[in-house]
Amino acid sequence: MAAALPRPHRFDVYVACGGLLGGLVLMALGLALRPADEPLVLLPGAWAVLPPLVVMSGCELLRRSAPRTALLTGTAALALDTVTQGSVATVLMFTDLVYAAVLYGPPASARRIPRITGLLTVAGTVVPYAVWRVPEALLIGVVIGAVAFGPAATGLIVRDHRDAAIAARLHAEQTTLLAEMDRREAVVAERARMARELHDMVANHLSAIAIHSTAALSIDDPRTSHEALGVIRENSVDGLAEMRRLIGILRDGGGDREPAAAPTLDGLDALVDGARANGLDVTLDIDIDIDTGFGTGTGTGTGTGTGTGTGTGTGRIPAPVELAAYRIVQESLTNALKHARPGPVTVALALTRHDGPRVLDVEISSPCGREDGPRAPGSGAGLVGMRERATLLGGTFTAGPHGGRWTVHASLPLAEAEPGHGKDPEGDRP
Repeated sequence: MAAALPRPHRFDVYVACGGLLGGLVLMALGLALRPADEPLVLLPGAWAVLPPLVVMSGCELLRRSAPRTALLTGTAALALDTVTQGSVATVLMFTDLVYAAVLYGPPASARRIPRITGLLTVAGTVVPYAVWRVPEALLIGVVIGAVAFGPAATGLIVRDHRDAAIAARLHAEQTTLLAEMDRREAVVAERARMARELHDMVANHLSAIAIHSTAALSIDDPRTSHEALGVIRENSVDGLAEMRRLIGILRDGGGDREPAAAPTLDGLDALVDGARANGLDVTLDIDIDIDTGFGTGTGTGTGTGTGTGTGTGTGRIPAPVELAAYRIVQESLTNALKHARPGPVTVALALTRHDGPRVLDVEISSPCGREDGPRAPGSGAGLVGMRERATLLGGTFTAGPHGGRWTVHASLPLAEAEPGHGKDPEGDRP
């Protein structure tokens, strides 16, 4: 079964019809390229130019769908037209076939056709002049160049510009796609950051509420219930205030208000005092190398909320490190409140230097989990958040039982580290 011919493009039909109509008009007017008595004319007469004209018009129908076939057939029709008186319409349509073969043909044809026509132009210039030794012989090369090499070179230039435009459009689409992917990744990262911030701010207060409400329900003592309700109210108000502050930051898209300051290590004293008010026996120990220019301080206290402490000098610690250390201490105290047995809880911070950059070591130690008594449920999101904070700064994080106590240890390098290279061991509270 013979293969069906490809359907011609509408513009190609217009070109073919226009060329055929123009050739017929030239025939009717008796206009030809060569006189009938010229030695090269083997088929004189006006009707002899009609077959090449019709074939060339048919080739124009395939100029876009089958450019190589159209060019080969058109070359044969041009050779036939050469031995007749010739038609300008036939020659013009052949130049269009050469142009279309380079522009719409495969890349191999686009490379070869300009080279072949260029060689034919050079040969058509040199060989006739070498044979006849007359200046007029050079005109043969000029004609070949105008009919073959000129259209081929034009087609190659247009094709290069078209390919460059396509490449630029693809690059723009890829850039847009990458920008959209970056935007989505930024949105996901921002959502994860806000989730960590919301968890760190509210979980501490909600855990205290859960512990004291459980104690109030389990102990039938009006005084104890009254004290528990006081703690519950205080934590509810503080938690609600912090949540309103975070929601206000999210709603304030105009940027009219000043951004709220991120927690720093200077706020550890207040954080520890709040943990003591919730019933934890917390000791705060700040041990910073004096040679580095940082201050030191300690603080102790019991569950009654008494204790003393001195501030920490943290002027040289980067803000991201301070925020991560503060949140790790806050989450660790929350976990101690929810899971630990009664006993002392120690919070220790130290600035050390090993072979690499200075490192802020944060360690929180508390008694291991209790089997009885009030206990708030946990999902493990706190450990995940602490591990993510340490890893994003290029630090290390460990959490697990050690010597009968639950120990959380984080090492946060002060120098800028490449994200994602921190140690990430698994750990969970029993």
